[in-house]
Amino acid sequence: MRDVIGWKHAALLALAILATGCSSNSTKELPPAELTSFKEEVVLHKVWSRSIGDGQGETYNMLVPAIDGDTIYAADVTGIVMAMDRSNGDVKWKKELDVPVSGAVGVGYGLVLVGTLRGDVIALDTINGEEKWRARVTSEVLAPPASNGDIVVVQTQDDRLIGLDASTGHQRWVYDSTPAVLTLRGTSAPLATNRLAVAGLSTGKVVALDISNGVPVWEQRIAIPQGRSELERVVDIDGGLLLSGGTLYVASYQGRVAALDLESGRQLWQRDASSYAGIAQGFGNVYVSLSSGTVEGVDERSTTALWTNDSLARRQLSAPEVFSSYVAVGDLEGYLHLLSQVDGRFVGRERIDSDGLRARPLVVGDTIYVYGNSGKLEALTIK
Repeated sequence: MRDVIGWKHAALLALAILATGCSSNSTKELPPAELTSFKEEVVLHKVWSRSIGDGQGETYNMLVPAIDGDTIYAADVTGIVMAMDRSNGDVKWKKELDVPVSGAVGVGYGLVLVGTLRGDVIALDTINGEEKWRARVTSEVLAPPASNGDIVVVQTQDDRLIGLDASTGHQRWVYDSTPAVLTLRGTSAPLATNRLAVAGLSTGKVVALDISNGVPVWEQRIAIPQGRSELERVVDIDGGLLLSGGTLYVASYQGRVAALDLESGRQLWQRDASSYAGIAQGFGNVYVSLSSGTVEGVDERSTTALWTNDSLARRQLSAPEVFSSYVAVGDLEGYLHLLSQVDGRFVGRERIDSDGLRARPLVVGDTIYVYGNSGKLEALTIK
């Protein structure tokens, strides 16, 4: 592991400051905004609830469930991995890895993939949870690995991308990138297609590699570090990359939100923004959880804001997700907020987990799945 990683982790005491959107010159940190009242138009109904061990744990982890077919997979910080029927929450299997999981969950092509603080990648069988292989990489894995069935792509905290054989876990290739001096804790999850491995880096760049050999195909800078201090120059791409058709959506901290052509890396549009959480897309619009706690709806055609809701200031929002005609986003007190896609007004609210909601919600059909920081996983529908 590179020496710089220790420095980076020591510097991440800045995370709380960055997450609340305060500047480096602030003398007093403002509290999260109080929730405002509104006329409830949508009521959420709990379909089922399940506890997944210790959830995110005491450190800043971003463990996100994954859905494959009729099964939802989730992991906790202690190494518990569970497969559940997504319609009723019944447990299909449970595996206790007894290692500190920090990157989870990736699923597809018969594999459930998790990464650990020790720098291991573990592949389990989707059917029964049996361990298929375990591989050591260069540093801790803070995001779910991805696979196209042939190659498993892993992004490590030291900004390396590693290609592993999906059948054996043997290393096929490594892509080296020099990480930024100071970063937020975490990485965006890589994407794997039949041709490309795509990842966002701590330097504010997106890189696409030939997935068969790790050779760069294109590189695009999303954010340019600015400011005098290292804190002001943090431009991490930590929010998940979003692929819709042939368009790749990406957002950086203290940088921009942008749309890129997947095959060429050509920038289709960009807009100044600061997000460590991520974005959602639907109906020709993009929805962004900004680091300040503001949620924006952006028209892709004009790149102008359709609406802005700043009532959740400093509430450390999760990435948004499109749910029916609404935008769903979680906050640090465990509330799931539903906003209208039309004008951004609040239409519904439900408290899920008093420890907070950090992970992006998942939506399949008329059901939204929410994973709380304490380990509570809930499936909800609209009444």
